[in-house]
Amino acid sequence: MSGSLGLPLEIVLGTLVLWLTLALASVAVSRYPELIRSLFFVGSLGSLALCVAGFLAITRAPQVCVLPLGLPGLPFHLRLDALSAIFIILFGATTFSISLYTTGYLKHARYPAAARMALQYHILLASIALLFLADDAYVFMVAWETMALSSYFLVVTDHQEVAVRKAGFLYLLIEHVGALAVLLAFAIMQTSVHHGIGAGYTFHAMRDSTLPIGLASAVFFLALFGFGAKIGLIPLHVWLPEAHPVAPSPISALLSGVLLKLGVYGILRVVFDLLHVQVWWWGVTTLLIGLMTALFGAIYSAVQSDMKRLLAYSSIENMGLILAGVGLTILFLSYHMTVLAALALTATLYHCLNHAFFKSLLFLGSGSVLHATGERHLGKLGGLIHRMPWVAFTMLLGTLAIAGVPPLNGFVSEWLLLQAFLGATAFPHPYLSMAVPLGAAVVALVVGLAAYVMVKFYGIVFLGRAREPQKSPATRIDGDPWERAALTYLALGCLLLGLFPAVVIRIFKPTLALLIAGLPASAHGHSLRHWFLLAPIGVAHASYVPWVFLGAIGLTVLMTFTAVRILFRKPIRRSAIWNCGYPSLTARMQDTAEGFGQPISHIFVSFLRIRRTLPTADDQTPVYRSEIEDRTWHGLYLPLARAVTWMTGLVALLRRRRIAIYLSYSFVTLLILLVLAP
Repeated sequence: MSGSLGLPLEIVLGTLVLWLTLALASVAVSRYPELIRSLFFVGSLGSLALCVAGFLAITRAPQVCVLPLGLPGLPFHLRLDALSAIFIILFGATTFSISLYTTGYLKHARYPAAARMALQYHILLASIALLFLADDAYVFMVAWETMALSSYFLVVTDHQEVAVRKAGFLYLLIEHVGALAVLLAFAIMQTSVHHGIGAGYTFHAMRDSTLPIGLASAVFFLALFGFGAKIGLIPLHVWLPEAHPVAPSPISALLSGVLLKLGVYGILRVVFDLLHVQVWWWGVTTLLIGLMTALFGAIYSAVQSDMKRLLAYSSIENMGLILAGVGLTILFLSYHMTVLAALALTATLYHCLNHAFFKSLLFLGSGSVLHATGERHLGKLGGLIHRMPWVAFTMLLGTLAIAGVPPLNGFVSEWLLLQAFLGATAFPHPYLSMAVPLGAAVVALVVGLAAYVMVKFYGIVFLGRAREPQKSPATRIDGDPWERAALTYLALGCLLLGLFPAVVIRIFKPTLALLIAGLPASAHGHSLRHWFLLAPIGVAHASYVPWVFLGAIGLTVLMTFTAVRILFRKPIRRSAIWNCGYPSLTARMQDTAEGFGQPISHIFVSFLRIRRTLPTADDQTPVYRSEIEDRTWHGLYLPLARAVTWMTGLVALLRRRRIAIYLSYSFVTLLILLVLAP
């Protein structure tokens, strides 16, 4: 081993070894469920240690080392810098809660499912930690493939079901298509390195080399495609709404809260660290794809009836907003507008952190609902706030956060992103100055649709009456204490990230300085004068004080409560609820998930693919059915699958011959090569 192995890097490597040890231990204690649960608790302590390492490394110089592992001439080059540190903090803070939750989630799990889950889960955590430390293409791809395979096995935990196996196959297929694109991007960057074979694949050598604009553009689009497959950008998003619903709830939280961010990390690492140029049309392309993805995810989540599928499409929407922030950053840097680039990148990093917290909270809370009721369909739930008050309250904070309601964390990053859009009025080209701020309107539409979706999600699951009484638990069941602890931790995270944005931005400053060359030291200085004031462009412009919103909300509630107690002292008169003239009030009179999403399906009917089954006037057994399908399947993937099937059949025809025919093929091929040879 060689290099500057400082304390933060030692902690990360020690945590990685801990997780691998826990993975091996899960095999040894596979027949003892209580011991397997304790492994997840120990693993959560490793996540806390990772957070500490990230905070220690964020302000230090990059730490590098070389491990004598891998192939001859290709050792593992590791580096812990400010960019790695931010994502390690996100990773550790999120997986701490997921591991705690899984400790309680596996209370009723049986052998061997729990043992397999513990094995693959801790291998996955170790591979992600190694990915953030990777400083050469070889170790990066080793960690990436290990992450893909271990997460695949976690997705197909319930592999007895056909739908689970199909979703897992689709997930693994798109993962490997994306990995191939990433590998090609690294190969192109390696061509400009004039070192030995092993040294040419190090990120240090790639940073020191310069690519022509054509090759740099090829690297950029390959990286956007490859990491976009992990993020879930359209049209590479199809695995996400299939894999999330079938995976166990802690794994769904891990997929959405952490694994999607690996794609963001990869794009930031390649575009802002390894490449030395940003071109304006890269930014415009990324921005357009991001906004289209965000709008697509928001529309499709609004019309879903499956609880976890709704959250999966919501993740697509949020990843689109994050990519839009990356596109804005590239666009600003291409015109040397470093302060606005820092603002857009701050919004991007902040939304990554926010999404990790509130989406993990929602997926884990959905897991508690699924455990209590055995149901994912919104139309069969309702009234759970009476039976699951703890889960209902924590998920209320999560739904308000993802809906962008101040003073919670979702509002901060979305508001910063809007400020970046509205500040884009000083481009040298008038059409950019006119068109880019229009993106703020798309962001506002997406945020409005997200709020609409969350009202539907929370209202139908927790409010009203149980639509199917047999699906509602007869007694209060708020989950295991470990589950409640994890949900409370994430809910408090959503609140604190919303109340202290200036403190969080101060943590981002070393990362901004690393990725944005020429960033003035005073950038964001005005926003950090006070811990309670956030002024992204300047105090004279728009400012945000979350404590004012919190105080106004608290004062309004207090005044309303006091006014009701003083002005309405009459005793409460109880009477029957007005039922619009119907003989009785039943759960069927409540709005359904399909009814709630009907306005959106009507407005965007040309955008959706709707299949309806309606009865005729004389039908004795009328059946009403409406299915909304993804147009991408029928417009892209099914024709592609048919083309691959046709080509496979053609190749199969060539194989059904005698040995003489095969020799003829070889002879003709050899002749063609000789003719074409120079």
